[in-house]
Amino acid sequence: MPRSKKFRRARLIVIVLAVLLVAGATTGGWFGVRTVRASYPQVTGSVPVAGLSGPVDVLRDANGIPQLYADTPEDLFRAQGYVHAQDRFWEMDVRRHITAGRLSEMFGKSQVETDSFLRTMGWARVAQQEYDTQLSATTKKYLQAYADGVNAWLKEHPGGASASLEYTLLGAVNSGYTPEKWTPVDSVAWLKAMAWDLSGNMQDEIDRSLLSEDFTAQQVKQMYPDYPYDRNGTILKTGTVAANGQYQPADAAPLGGTTGGTGTAQARAQVAGLLKSLSGTVDSVPQLLGPAGQGIGSNSWVVSGSRTTTGKPLMANDPHLGPGMPSIWYQMGLHCRTVDASCPFDTAGYTFSGMPGVVIGHNGKISWGFTNLGPDVTDLYLEKITGTGTYLYDGRDVPFTVRKETIKVAGGKDVEITVRETNNGPLISDQSQDDQQVGKYAPVGDAAPDRGVTGYGVALKWTALTPNRTMDAVFELDRATNFTAFRQAARDFAVPAQNLIYADTDGHIGYQAPGAIPIRNKADDGTYPAPGWDSAYTWKKDAAGHDLYIPFRSLPWTEDPADGYIVTANQAVVDQSYPYLLTKDWEYGTRAKQITDLLGSKLKNGAKISPDDMQGIQLDNTSVMAKSLVPYLLKIGVKDSYVRDAQDLLKDWNYHQDSGSAAAAYYNGVWRNLLLRAFGDKFPADLRAEGDCQLVEQKTDDTLPDDAVGGKPKLVQECGTREPSQAQPDGGDRWMEVVRQMLQSPNSSWWDYTDAYGRVHHGRDALLLQAMTDARQELTSKLSKDISTWSWGRLHTLTLKEQTMGSDDSSIASGVVHKLLNRGPYQLSGGSAAVDAAGWNAAAGYEVDWIPSMRMVVDLSNFDASRWINVGGASGHAYHPNYNDQTQLWADGELLPWAFSADAVKKTLKDHLVLTRG
Repeated sequence: MPRSKKFRRARLIVIVLAVLLVAGATTGGWFGVRTVRASYPQVTGSVPVAGLSGPVDVLRDANGIPQLYADTPEDLFRAQGYVHAQDRFWEMDVRRHITAGRLSEMFGKSQVETDSFLRTMGWARVAQQEYDTQLSATTKKYLQAYADGVNAWLKEHPGGASASLEYTLLGAVNSGYTPEKWTPVDSVAWLKAMAWDLSGNMQDEIDRSLLSEDFTAQQVKQMYPDYPYDRNGTILKTGTVAANGQYQPADAAPLGGTTGGTGTAQARAQVAGLLKSLSGTVDSVPQLLGPAGQGIGSNSWVVSGSRTTTGKPLMANDPHLGPGMPSIWYQMGLHCRTVDASCPFDTAGYTFSGMPGVVIGHNGKISWGFTNLGPDVTDLYLEKITGTGTYLYDGRDVPFTVRKETIKVAGGKDVEITVRETNNGPLISDQSQDDQQVGKYAPVGDAAPDRGVTGYGVALKWTALTPNRTMDAVFELDRATNFTAFRQAARDFAVPAQNLIYADTDGHIGYQAPGAIPIRNKADDGTYPAPGWDSAYTWKKDAAGHDLYIPFRSLPWTEDPADGYIVTANQAVVDQSYPYLLTKDWEYGTRAKQITDLLGSKLKNGAKISPDDMQGIQLDNTSVMAKSLVPYLLKIGVKDSYVRDAQDLLKDWNYHQDSGSAAAAYYNGVWRNLLLRAFGDKFPADLRAEGDCQLVEQKTDDTLPDDAVGGKPKLVQECGTREPSQAQPDGGDRWMEVVRQMLQSPNSSWWDYTDAYGRVHHGRDALLLQAMTDARQELTSKLSKDISTWSWGRLHTLTLKEQTMGSDDSSIASGVVHKLLNRGPYQLSGGSAAVDAAGWNAAAGYEVDWIPSMRMVVDLSNFDASRWINVGGASGHAYHPNYNDQTQLWADGELLPWAFSADAVKKTLKDHLVLTRG
């Protein structure tokens, strides 16, 4: 007889309490100890692994970071799969259920909507097509070896306590779940999740359209200002594209005059009703790397050996991603015992659990780093549905491509969905009844709303939904030994497009922009959803009807530029003379300009950059925006001594956002309240963050005049209902550019605000005074009335949250469960758009929601002198010594020594495991 949900809940509580006893006391019950430790990996002795042709050594240091040594590539990647599974299989299992749209099989009916959306996009289907038709035979061989290694571990640990504590918790509410075998496609599909979380333009399209309902086109443009090319510059000095399409770096040829082709920003699709619901659907997709498009950047820079103290290049990289437990990254070394053509791998760096190879790092000859290029590779199209099976395109009815998907639900009935695809991609609005209803009334340009049984749908056009060879590129990077091979690897790196920087032991540095980036028709610049029924707005196509992408030979690159260094921090790659449109939505270059300025200051008078300098720049927490805003704040005459005491904190402030700084705390409080007063309070409730409230006038009876009983307006509190999104004033790079420009217009209507008594105030200085007053009151409430006790870190905290167990109200997770697995809070320095990018969303509060997810400094003169750090640790097992042993070091700005050579690795050896032939 099946046990009731109430019984399963009770059993879960018993398990949690037992584990808490172990975690919180020096002694605990036998059951709790066994539950916690049962899944800890074996790290010494020997273990037989089926399929190995010879022994593989797994050497771990005190931080649990493994270095693998094998005689063949297949053995190396089979061992990588085994070791990844040892430390991170639960994480891997949940990830593949996300990418396949199968979360409901683990967590029940609460995930059906998310699965429906993911099935509609079809990540796993595309990954299967890539594996079947695109990837090289060698890559397939490596993927299969990796899967075999995972499955060798899984055979020994089929689930429950032997696999991970989380499986024990899951079994309390879903006792029938058993992990399936790993497949090569499970690994390939993870690249789709990477691409999703690193693509921000789709949300920009939605948000612009939502804002267009309540603001004029000019106001929307003010909230999305043009990139400041003159002030913050570009990654490269823009080169020329020759008649044959070949890009010529500016250092290699005179700057040419080729221009055009970028299109113009037009508010073509005002579809607010339809897109509000879609935005909520998009937000429900698990954001494994953090809030999509928000703060998803990175810093990287490389300095030529002629300008370093070591005489060889130095490279730094720190990707900015959403925090979580365990870390998105897994540090590892992959070494062929003899490096030759038959076994060419000798590489170390940061890997993704569930995927073979090293993603960011170095081998014995070269080093490479990534930052998000951020090209516009997603477009939303409004589709005019003309019947149950057709849509309109260039004046004719075209049949949908239709498929059925069955979603299996733990503890419930299967759910079948119908997916319809247009020539612009799948209808992502189909899985929401709200979207279908409001689509009947959505106004689009000059087209009248179609009021009736048909309406508008929303299709997603995205390069990641076209099969590509990015998985090939990962292995090509790992074995590249020179700039030519590096660029060849970049040629295959389609999605997500990244800024790739390069250095080698011969002293060369370089850069390449890769990626499948569409060539657009002139009518479309990608800033707003477009009418899908008009071919003038589609991407350009070849004679066979395939999408055209910017040719790789035309993409920007450089080698050994005259400046002697290259900085990439998500700023514009090239200026507007470049003949192709990359995006209209660059980050605004604040971090890039600060890094460039810091490098320039250290290179003055012939000085050279040291590894310590590279690490120090990574930790720079200067608020560049404060340099513009604070002088205005100090000019405000403050009569209230209570507020003036706080204002005085800014007088001698050095603009550093140190964790212990009271001035940084107050400045950021003012910044947050300035944004809420100037912008947030003007947003309608359905665009404001949950908990963001304002006073608005409301009549008791709208049908009566003001002087009638019940007709007089009264002030009521209206609160936002949305999760924080890019549309809201989050305080990031874009909003800094908005306010920087607005400061020059003291009478702008954006400065107008309404106080608690309903009185309207005008002008910049009035709002700045109110923001300072609001900040004083808020920090008094959150910290203390005594400003001497204030510190930025007390507000600016990071909690590492376990990402895979669902929300507190799901069928498995609860606040108690999360307390088992979460870590923190940590008080952090840094801030949004600082080089030390511990970002926070001003629309929601001060809590950190994206971070430098790892840091590395690579020394090409001596790889063993390189340094690295991760957030969390190597282990994914709660309470394991390596679960969270690196976080405090990371928070303190420290880096660990990065042993690479065999001799250096042996000196750091703590545990030695031998994987033998099974």
